[in-house]
Amino acid sequence: MVIDGDRWEEAGRTMAGTGDGARFFAKLEESLARQDFVKLVLAKYRGPEPDLQRVTVRRIRLRDEDSLSFVSTHRTRDLTRNLPLAEGLQHLRERATDEFGHLHLLTGAEDVQLMTSRKGQQTLRVAAVAREVGDDAGHDRAKHRWVDLSRPWLADLGVTTPQQQVVPAMARKWKQINKFVEVLDNALKASPLRDAPALRVLDFGAGKGYLTFAAHDHLRHTLGREARVVGVELREDLVQLCNAAARRNGMDGLGFRHGDVRSHAPEPVDVMIALHACDVATDYAIETGIRAGASVILCSPCCHKQIRPQLLSPHPLRPILQHGIHLGQEAEMLTDGLRALLLESRGYDTQVFEFISLEHTSKNKMILAVKRSQPKPADEVLAQIREIKAFYGIREHCLETLLAAA
Repeated sequence: MVIDGDRWEEAGRTMAGTGDGARFFAKLEESLARQDFVKLVLAKYRGPEPDLQRVTVRRIRLRDEDSLSFVSTHRTRDLTRNLPLAEGLQHLRERATDEFGHLHLLTGAEDVQLMTSRKGQQTLRVAAVAREVGDDAGHDRAKHRWVDLSRPWLADLGVTTPQQQVVPAMARKWKQINKFVEVLDNALKASPLRDAPALRVLDFGAGKGYLTFAAHDHLRHTLGREARVVGVELREDLVQLCNAAARRNGMDGLGFRHGDVRSHAPEPVDVMIALHACDVATDYAIETGIRAGASVILCSPCCHKQIRPQLLSPHPLRPILQHGIHLGQEAEMLTDGLRALLLESRGYDTQVFEFISLEHTSKNKMILAVKRSQPKPADEVLAQIREIKAFYGIREHCLETLLAAA
């Protein structure tokens, strides 16, 4: 099936209405109707294009219309063509088995394969599978997306192409954006902000603004709330770049400022974000969020330097902690564990869990803090903090010092 040239428009031989071929296409249409279609791969090409290897078909939403996206993989390039759903199905029926000997359909419940010999003999194989809808055999998963690929700011920031496809080099960033929005959405639902009509969001270390734009877009476009989202970034060129992109995309209430988390003037906020704040910069960000009255605090720390030189290696851990890598892992665990406990002492419920690592660091931990509706006594948590510090010989934790001085 040549979808990138004039032959795509040529008439093909329509399959007979009975037999294995008809059953295959019936299963294809049923999976699209059930919304459990994963993908369709057309292989063993035997048409006139010498370098065409396969065609992969996925379902997309394009300008509010269900469509099929055909990606033709050649030896040196990929070509994409998107067709409305009905038109795409018709072209598949007319041309697929003429030019491809192997059609492989993946759905949420089945693997369906149609083999067609050069003499036209067809064999259908169906196998039940326990696959999550959207599972794509280890590749990008097409399950529920928290961010619509058609959002124009994604293309403006270089995450997607003008054809609304993820740029291959940005695949990990795309996953990170979706995971971040999922975490943010769930945190809002669990917080006192769940019914708030307007929200104030502060993002320290915004960088190129991918997650700042995503937070604003989710709050304004998806949830329909008034949102004032501010990204704070040390690099002036990125501040200018992000402000220009926000203006081009008409994103009212989104702005970027030049500044540092350590010197940022306090202002009331509802959500505080700090991803990849190095070492004690994470502590300054958390303290700022607490002092500003944030109901949700999202941090992805890295570069845990402060605690490590202070650590004792208490018996019987000394033989294990003689290895530098283990000492570093322990310092990271203690730094973030104490951060979580200090947040709990200030009236937050905390979680520490695996996030998706950023493009410039392998660190993949996130600290999520959600303000409790009813405060609890802090004495027990503070006692735990003192006991942990004494056991490991920790003299100072930056966040604790900042909170004590506030």
